[in-house]
Amino acid sequence: MEQKSNIGIWLIGAWGGVATTAAVGLRAIQKKIFPPAGLTTEISDFSSVAWNSWNDFVIGGHEIRRGSFSETAEELIAQNALSREIVTPLLSDLREYDSEICPGLLHHSGKVVEKMASEDFCFFLNESPRQAISRLQRDMQLFVQKKQLAQLIVVNLMSTEPQCAYFQDFLLHSTSQREAKSFGNTADFARCQQEWQNWEKMEKILDDPKCPLPASTLYAIAALDAGYDFVNFTPSLGATPPAVREFAKKKNARCAGNDGKTGETLMKSVLAPMFSHRNLNVMSWVGHNIFGNRDGQVLENQENKATKVASKNHLLEQILGYTPQTLVTIEYIKSLGDWKTAWDHIHFSGFLGTPMTLQFTWQGCDSLLAAPLVLDLVRLTALAKRRNYTGNMDFLACFFKSPLGVEEQSFVRQFEFLESWLDLAKER
Repeated sequence: MEQKSNIGIWLIGAWGGVATTAAVGLRAIQKKIFPPAGLTTEISDFSSVAWNSWNDFVIGGHEIRRGSFSETAEELIAQNALSREIVTPLLSDLREYDSEICPGLLHHSGKVVEKMASEDFCFFLNESPRQAISRLQRDMQLFVQKKQLAQLIVVNLMSTEPQCAYFQDFLLHSTSQREAKSFGNTADFARCQQEWQNWEKMEKILDDPKCPLPASTLYAIAALDAGYDFVNFTPSLGATPPAVREFAKKKNARCAGNDGKTGETLMKSVLAPMFSHRNLNVMSWVGHNIFGNRDGQVLENQENKATKVASKNHLLEQILGYTPQTLVTIEYIKSLGDWKTAWDHIHFSGFLGTPMTLQFTWQGCDSLLAAPLVLDLVRLTALAKRRNYTGNMDFLACFFKSPLGVEEQSFVRQFEFLESWLDLAKER
């Protein structure tokens, strides 16, 4: 019997900007239209790693609105984010990808995302969580069978969900008495601890008519329960609950997240250690972010924005060892399209207490910054499976703003985690 070798990339939010750019980029690399620039797995330091070929990967996914890869690519071309010379030779490939996209899930995704959904493409609104999980699994399993896949890696690229209010304090902090008090209801906090730490207890939530789990976590459970891998590239809940990560290990699957680190927060994770190492006191750090794509439109809603701000704003305390005054703003400016600009103002003091200032501006194309990370993450996840690694892939911390199970926030140190793991992988 012929051995299965292909690996599926199952994109949640498949017709969004990041997913479309990843699809275009993957096919352009496969057809040798463009070299794999901007990919961490392609740097010379990792040339001796036995990577899967880019030709091993195929694409499918879920989506909650009508569309197509070519339509989104056309939008990105109009915004000077993608090149028509690259996209045009790939149109037939993108249409083939379209045939593998299935209706998605809206559970607790927020009012803004619900308004974006197409009624004729997302019509499972009365499903229970268990019914939704079963449907999602059927879609994934049919894709695996059709493409004769050796592995399926589910990547969440859907729009940011509102914070899961019932559990958010537990998720953002450790389980101490202090956090229990800030949670406001110690009884709810205790229940939260029990349900989210243990899979057998958390699974029962799926039978609750008022199940608070959002779509991102239901996607994670659906994937992991089927033995597939799950990567959360968004700040949404995903596989954050310890019980879900426990479940991943139990199912011999892998998970990683959260929130791809592509711009301003990447700069913070590089610059903040410099202030710490030079013993310069950061008094305040203000970051203003403006962008105009669909994600920006979703983040205009305060509930969805709170999830993103929390992900962008937490790393300074860990790196510096104290909490400067901070402000993070995210504003939707429609005319910018997929281009985003971040302006940061850092007020610090040094020798003899004299106040000084550092400012920087980061401008980039959101989808073009994120898509190569998506491809790197699936390639690394494929390697992890070949190395029989299961559970939370904490060695991928350098790719995320809020890496699961990792307190270290310095980009350089996080990258050393990846280097060490790859060195070990080469030795096996």
